[in-house]
Amino acid sequence: MADRDPEVQALLDKKAIEEVLLKFLRGCDRADLDLVERAYWPDGWEDHGGTFDGPASEWVAVIKERLPKAGLMNHMAVNLIIDLKSATTATAECYILTASRLTVKGQEFDTRTLARCVDQMEKRGAEWRIFRRTMCWEWNEEHELSETWARGAITRDASVLRRGAKKPDDIIYTAA
Repeated sequence: MADRDPEVQALLDKKAIEEVLLKFLRGCDRADLDLVERAYWPDGWEDHGGTFDGPASEWVAVIKERLPKAGLMNHMAVNLIIDLKSATTATAECYILTASRLTVKGQEFDTRTLARCVDQMEKRGAEWRIFRRTMCWEWNEEHELSETWARGAITRDASVLRRGAKKPDDIIYTAA
């Protein structure tokens, strides 16, 4: 096969990196533990902005325990910038907005958090993964539950709504 045009290869590499990061977030939201684990190289590192700093394998073990029991959460990736350093290394900066429903000490509440990750990505063979993640926390807000589904404009009966779920019950795993 002839060498690919460098600009085309750069686009393919950036898209592959984006997919790794987005699948990781899906893994967190849906408790799809394979997606979470696959995002990091086994010798990777996770600096979770003051809450964890160590081997990515240890971080993955922690969140694999938490995710199946965690409440509803949705991670949205925005402002993703990928800087290819070489054919096998890149830096990705991504803002992650998270909405979660949590229960702490018996109290249920909603929280929104904005964090930013700077990921050192490595390509080994044909595969990109996170080698080192450095995260910082930008802001957080919390409030009591106030789920009215647009004050009834979406529905007056929330029990009729199809809701997001953990693996294997979410629509990403069940939709035909």
